[in-house]
Amino acid sequence: MKFSTRRHLLACATALAISPLAFAQASFPSKPITFVVPFAAGSATDQLARALGQAVTEQTHQPVIVENKAGASGMIAAQAVAKAPADGYTVLITTNTTHAANIHLYRKLSYDPVKDFTPITGLGKGGQVLVVPANAPYQSVGDLLAYAKANPGKLSFGSGSSSSRVAGEMLKQLANVDILHVPYKSNPLAITDLLGGQINLMITDVSTGVPQIKAGKLRALGYSTQKRSAQLPDVPTIAEAGVKGYDMGYWFAAYAPANVPAAVSAKLNQLLGQAVGSAAAKSFFEMSGSEPWTTSQSELAQFQATETTKWGQVIKAAGITPE
Repeated sequence: MKFSTRRHLLACATALAISPLAFAQASFPSKPITFVVPFAAGSATDQLARALGQAVTEQTHQPVIVENKAGASGMIAAQAVAKAPADGYTVLITTNTTHAANIHLYRKLSYDPVKDFTPITGLGKGGQVLVVPANAPYQSVGDLLAYAKANPGKLSFGSGSSSSRVAGEMLKQLANVDILHVPYKSNPLAITDLLGGQINLMITDVSTGVPQIKAGKLRALGYSTQKRSAQLPDVPTIAEAGVKGYDMGYWFAAYAPANVPAAVSAKLNQLLGQAVGSAAAKSFFEMSGSEPWTTSQSELAQFQATETTKWGQVIKAAGITPE
């Protein structure tokens, strides 16, 4: 009888010890969740956030509000989430811009990309495409680089995002060529000037470049990651085309404020991981030329650290002065 009583007490104690964790997971979410997006409505990140929000709502029967806080290269949104209550109801749906590039591009950030956040999960990865006007004489990456080497400083590349800029700088570094950089406020604006002949080339996101490629206005020479694009299967990777070691893509990930309870962040990881596999998200990945990518929380933290180092090396070697 005493043995049974002790065993019963031990079982009760164990249940009491684990119940807060189990309760937090079971009860979350009990109210609407806000997804904060650091870019404008209609951007790729915004479209992904809305697809994921739809899937999370279907799972939890709680509304997901998508709030766009565009501006300052994502810093406004990142700072807002960093200062939000650490309860899991505010989630940053973001990219490498806020969590790998900005720390090297700005002298002072209004947030710490590591200390101010709880990593939740990776969401997706994508690549970019090296394009020139359809009437340009270059038929391959090799043709383009041969001209650049024979004519230092005569070619120019445009960029309207940190991913596009750093991809161009990496090409210059690995191929050892001198190509002038021309900054733009967005990739579509750079594409306009590329079509008009004001610049000679650019490395742009697939969703911006592919429509012009399919319309016969631009020629795709190479893809920026180690794997070819499903939308452009006949286009070699830039590494395949002779620039050894070239690999520069972009990624989407989810972060909550620092110090979110472990049970809540684990539940967010589970919900978003399932949402990435939803029909709505699949449609986004197919349209944008990106692909689903989920991680554990620790895997995202490790990946972010590696990417931050890589972006920093390229930016420093390019001589880009932090603003």
